[in-house]
Amino acid sequence: MNLDRAYRLLALFYSLILVIGVIALMVGGGTLLAPVYLLLGTLAVVGLWGYILKRRFMNPRMWRPLAGVLAVGIVVQLFIMLTTPLSSVFLTWMLTSSIFSVMLVILLYRYGDRDQPLWATEEERAAAKQLELLLNGSSPLTAIKRDGDRENSVKVSKFDNGYKASVTRRTQKSQERFEERFRYPETLVFFLEKFTSVTVNDFQKKPTTDIS
Repeated sequence: MNLDRAYRLLALFYSLILVIGVIALMVGGGTLLAPVYLLLGTLAVVGLWGYILKRRFMNPRMWRPLAGVLAVGIVVQLFIMLTTPLSSVFLTWMLTSSIFSVMLVILLYRYGDRDQPLWATEEERAAAKQLELLLNGSSPLTAIKRDGDRENSVKVSKFDNGYKASVTRRTQKSQERFEERFRYPETLVFFLEKFTSVTVNDFQKKPTTDIS
């Protein structure tokens, strides 16, 4: 059994647990917190399938906070189970949700990493291929974007483990410099367009000034 098949079986198992939970709730089982467990569980399973299938579901910024909520929930539930006498039904729900949340926390945290190709749009993938060709021909690349009295100077380069963007933002009154590193060109393209307004086509234009 390969890892991909094991993950798919795991997702099917979690999906089955959700179905069983819904059935138990409909026939009067569970506790007052059961709907909350099922809601969080449903979101987590959606993220799990997204991670396994390498598909975009919802927004990448929501998955790591959800993993954090699940992690906090595990700690709180374990504390309650160790310090408070509980009914068998309540104990079963809390113990089950805690055990099965551990793997979800790990996988959802990975799924929420923005620096992976699955979160890229088709336009970003096409631009990433174009940028890759440019970097293979000449590295580093420099582009300058001006908007009124503002100027963004960007230098991108390729190294063994990924890509680096060095950004200088200038106005008449201030200057800011910072660097960001990425594993994939798709994420680099997203960063450039969102935070510097620089596109891949700007790297094909000869800059009028250089940056240090």
